Amino acid sequence: MNAMHRATEPAQAARSAQSASSAQSMEQWTWPPRYDETYRPPAGQAHWFPHRETMPAEQRDEAILARIREVMAYAWDHAPFYRRKWEEAGIHPSAIRDLADFEKVPVVRKEELRADQAAHEPFGSYLAVDPSEVKHVNGTSGTTGRPTAFGISERDWRSVANAHARVMWGMGIRETDTVLVASPLSLYWGSWGAYTGAERLGARVFPFGAGTPGQTARTVMWMKQMGVTVFYGTPSYALHLAEVAADEGVDPADLGLRKLFFSGEPGASVPTIRGRIEAAFGAEVYDSGSMAEVSPWMHLGAANHEPGVFAWQDLVYTEVCDPVDHHRVDYGREGTPVYTTLERTSQPMIRLLSNDLTRWEAPSADRGRTYPFLPQGIYGRIDDMFTVRGENVYPSAIDDVVMAAEGYGGEHRIVISRKSTMDTLAVQVEHRGVAESTLDGWARAIEDKLRRALGVGAHVVPVEYKTFDRTEFKARRVIDDRDLLRRLGSGS
Repeated sequence: MNAMHRATEPAQAARSAQSASSAQSMEQWTWPPRYDETYRPPAGQAHWFPHRETMPAEQRDEAILARIREVMAYAWDHAPFYRRKWEEAGIHPSAIRDLADFEKVPVVRKEELRADQAAHEPFGSYLAVDPSEVKHVNGTSGTTGRPTAFGISERDWRSVANAHARVMWGMGIRETDTVLVASPLSLYWGSWGAYTGAERLGARVFPFGAGTPGQTARTVMWMKQMGVTVFYGTPSYALHLAEVAADEGVDPADLGLRKLFFSGEPGASVPTIRGRIEAAFGAEVYDSGSMAEVSPWMHLGAANHEPGVFAWQDLVYTEVCDPVDHHRVDYGREGTPVYTTLERTSQPMIRLLSNDLTRWEAPSADRGRTYPFLPQGIYGRIDDMFTVRGENVYPSAIDDVVMAAEGYGGEHRIVISRKSTMDTLAVQVEHRGVAESTLDGWARAIEDKLRRALGVGAHVVPVEYKTFDRTEFKARRVIDDRDLLRRLGSGS
């Protein structure tokens, strides 16, 4: 044994002792996870697990490091996908001595998961339990390629339920609430995650769903009849619901909602969208959500009535990373989240690359929980970004400006096209209550604000109210005509 190795042994032993001490003090922190299903905090208690949520972040990180080593060792032994990937990279779980070492573990990309499932149907070789243990199946729709199947064991289903109940408790949802799940009850993890979390919390759950013609008007009727106090869905659908309620002669603020929480798309942390929802319903708005693959997806979830989300690091370890080298960026910087599940045994995700965009801030006890904070939530995807005349543009930045305009009619479309060699950006904006004689000035005012926000000019085209269809799920507002031109040019 060389001198350097001998010198590091005491330090490693001290870290191990510290992580063991931290773990022992954390409520219901075990591997594999085991939760007391009878536990529920007193109604007046702000935290589900007070110590885990408010302990010094450095102590929690020690426990997380130990858990990461356990999860990696488990995946090495039970999931051939990870063993192959790490052997090719020259990585072994025993080499992870600190969280900086963990950054050397290669990221997993979604296309790798799809390819692995194609080769090892139905759940891929990253399934780490016997297939007979899979009791729940969710997945992607497959509209843009091969669908991805999520095989979930009963243990993992209960872990997600407990995690989501805990985050929803942080939002102030209690067992006396009636929670409306207003998103499709299909393969979509969002609906089932909200359902199982509310159920575990002890609330009354109303899985009304969404997506059927005429269903939104019936939603308004049922909300009044059932005394719904909490709404879950997408921000786009909440705004559509408010419009339909008004058309039915019902003030959305009279529906009796206390809180609305969202996932599935940016919006709940975008000031103008958030403000419109709060004003319409007279209720508090909470953001949440990351990726279905790393459920409990509420591990990015608000717990204060303010824009942004906490990264609940003891549920899913989140690193905000440089999109190129996948190493963590400093607090205060923008990057793409990379996720590692800490409580999943059936399909563990270890450094899954999201390609989403966010900015994070250091933990602060002043916020009531000592987790890193994402003040704007997830505000876009690298895939959704488009470039116009050399400027990177994110749809959420356009949404924020347009929806703040006085007289905004409720929907808009972003159209990118090319004339000769020049890209052009147009925004078709519905108007309501704007006099015909003032429309040109109204559009020019929005154009000025867009130019300041984006650094590139955009042509605003006013269109009539309800020109565009409303959505009962996720809004799709970007039309890139350049894709059509490229296909025509290539003859495909």
